[in-house]
Amino acid sequence: MEDAMNIGQAARATGISAKMIRYYEDTGLFGPVARSESGYRMYSARDIHTLGFIKRSRDMGFSVERIAELLQLWQDRSRHSADVKRMALEHVQVLQQRIAELQDMVQTVQALANCCAGDERPDCPILRDIETGVPLLHAPLPTQFGNAAKPVKRRR
Repeated sequence: MEDAMNIGQAARATGISAKMIRYYEDTGLFGPVARSESGYRMYSARDIHTLGFIKRSRDMGFSVERIAELLQLWQDRSRHSADVKRMALEHVQVLQQRIAELQDMVQTVQALANCCAGDERPDCPILRDIETGVPLLHAPLPTQFGNAAKPVKRRR
């Protein structure tokens, strides 16, 4: 293996840490790779290319399990593109769900930050919400005088 790289070189070439490369090998996602006479891992150009595929898949948010499926499809020249498209569209749904969850988190944290005076007083609605798990909208809010605001009854 004249052009082979050691794990450090492979890590630099792919942007994947040596620890993650070992993890991918240990879990069977990748490898096994050739070893030198002294037992060091040696990565070929093909190995580096495969690691690049794994890295790009991870960058797109695919799970290790899904990457294993993608690798099988990628290496199967008789694959049907419909299978790959189905996986991609399923992943889009997963990503959209994650985005919705993140947007909910942003709204919650923003609402809590908006209710926090951010001054020298120890009272903090952010910490209270985290501690109690009671949503901000259901907990009494402090007023500028430090007392809990009373709910306003609306007339119908």
